[in-house]
Amino acid sequence: MATELQDFKKFLKPEAVSRLGNMNLVARLVVEGFITGLHRSPYHGFSVEFAEYRQYMPGDDIRHIDWKVYGKTDRFYVKQFEEETNLKSYILLDSSASMSYSSHQITKFQYATYMAAALTYLMLKQRDSVGLVTFAQKIKKYLPPRSVNTYLSVILQQLQKTRVSSTTNIAETFHQMAERINRRGLIIVLSDLMDNPEKVISGLKHFRHKKHEIIVFHILDPLERTFDFKHDSTFIDLESGEKLATQPWHIRTEYRKLVNNFIETYKSQCLANRIDYVLIDTMQDFDRVLLQYLIKRKRIGG
Repeated sequence: MATELQDFKKFLKPEAVSRLGNMNLVARLVVEGFITGLHRSPYHGFSVEFAEYRQYMPGDDIRHIDWKVYGKTDRFYVKQFEEETNLKSYILLDSSASMSYSSHQITKFQYATYMAAALTYLMLKQRDSVGLVTFAQKIKKYLPPRSVNTYLSVILQQLQKTRVSSTTNIAETFHQMAERINRRGLIIVLSDLMDNPEKVISGLKHFRHKKHEIIVFHILDPLERTFDFKHDSTFIDLESGEKLATQPWHIRTEYRKLVNNFIETYKSQCLANRIDYVLIDTMQDFDRVLLQYLIKRKRIGG
């Protein structure tokens, strides 16, 4: 059993996952690694038993009773259909050019796609509806929420073929989606948030105004926070192409101050607007992100 746990846990590490080419395999191994560890961790109180049916309630249509399950369990269960699922979730994936940065084996965008794949797998197992929105300067692709298991391959194929490009306009995407989504749901943002914080927060507030729950996963590369470059360097803006040659140690202190202010702005504004904010380092194991999802899922009545 210990060997099994260790085998699965390695797929919570980004560098191990980055060697897997198949997105379906990525999703399955990350989630199974997480669940295997969850059962043996302080988080064992969270439910990871995924129901395919719900128990019969007075008033339910008896035509939906699964008699085979009744024969095995002596209890009445009805099949759940898409409109009966507990939650509609929307994964908003930033695919702007800044997400292509990496100082090690995995880019911010790769990390985000692996998390999107794992969250999709987990949500469909929980019988939730899940959709995907990829965006940069504008919305690139919108896959509306579905809860059927076959939808997994549709979303994973889209993740597999999405490429980073263009500049960022996060707020515009948020405003468009807030107007588009009518039913209250869960909005999951996977982004480096490299845009005007005031405008981004305005977009997030629009979701809150529409009564949606929100989790913001703020994904940054470790060197974007520490600026621990050792040699004279030329830095290139991945979205504008602008170049800056400098000696990093001369500006490191001021840079770190600006980045900390950038992060604190998002953190404090999210807190003030009852938005869950999770700062993620691309060297960080995936279980923290999945755990934050389960915490939010449990809190909103899942």
